[in-house]
Amino acid sequence: MSTTPRRITVTLNNARVTADAGQSVGAILMGEGIKAWRTTRNEGKARGLFCGIGACYDCLVTIDGQPNQRACLVEACDSMNIEGDFDA
Repeated sequence: MSTTPRRITVTLNNARVTADAGQSVGAILMGEGIKAWRTTRNEGKARGLFCGIGACYDCLVTIDGQPNQRACLVEACDSMNIEGDFDA
């Protein structure tokens, strides 16, 4: 029995990255060194993971064309397309 996690490939703003199956989108972004991926509408402040459990809405990203998905709650799937302002 193998203890090595299965690897998946996701796309972050057109850049392909590999990650462990079962990780949340937020965990993949943090693992790639991306700490902020959107800005607030009114003040343009950078936002990323805050609570990590889905209680706040700081970690919103667009996943497979669906906006306003909480990165901390969505389990990443192979070939998933994730978009955000990763330069925030």
